[in-house]
Amino acid sequence: MHAPPSLHALSFDLDDTLWPVAPAILQAERVLQQWLEQHAPVTVQRFPVERMRALREQVSRDCPDLAHDLTALRLEANRRALRASGEDPALAGPAFEVFFAERQRVTFYPDVERSLDRLAARWPLLALSNGNAELEATGLSRWFVGSVNARSVGVLKPDARIFAAACAHLRLSPGQVLHAGDDHRCDVRGAQAAGLHSAWIVRPDQAAHAAAAPDPDPVAPPVTGWHVTVGHLAELADRLGA
Repeated sequence: MHAPPSLHALSFDLDDTLWPVAPAILQAERVLQQWLEQHAPVTVQRFPVERMRALREQVSRDCPDLAHDLTALRLEANRRALRASGEDPALAGPAFEVFFAERQRVTFYPDVERSLDRLAARWPLLALSNGNAELEATGLSRWFVGSVNARSVGVLKPDARIFAAACAHLRLSPGQVLHAGDDHRCDVRGAQAAGLHSAWIVRPDQAAHAAAAPDPDPVAPPVTGWHVTVGHLAELADRLGA
């Protein structure tokens, strides 16, 4: 199998596609707690990690208009925690910056760097994420020509509008772009519904979850573009002939 003749660029999901996101988030939460111990000791006592997570979930329910903006959700959760603890809500911003800087310290899956070398030598690569990871801070800028995320567009994958924004950024039609990611609903079905080619990356540690997942949309339109399911990024590069 080789790349479709119409392929002119690739877009990539980031979290759990190019790196495991849970370790980065856990470490960022630890660093934030350490910062709060110095600057907001009452807050850190009242809102340890698990309670802060629950608060963020509550903010998400209270503010559905912010669902696409993880930065805004975390800032609002920080403000609520500080207010509830009788401490200065103005610390919400500095607290987020501490968390955000650490969140960018990701560890790529072992196959990623060499595979991106191969793919970027052949096609422009664009980051397309529901999250807020940054190209420069995560070390991706040497391979990627740009980034489109849910915060900048105002909607989350699988909404077709975020895929349209990616294609507009690349100045290409949907049929000229392949999107790759780990989430079948957001990355694969979303890309297909928007007219892009698709690649589902199911790494060995994700395979059991993927196998157990039901068809996310049994009445979705049939796939008309090129599609491949692979176990890692190197396999995608092989299948595309990069």
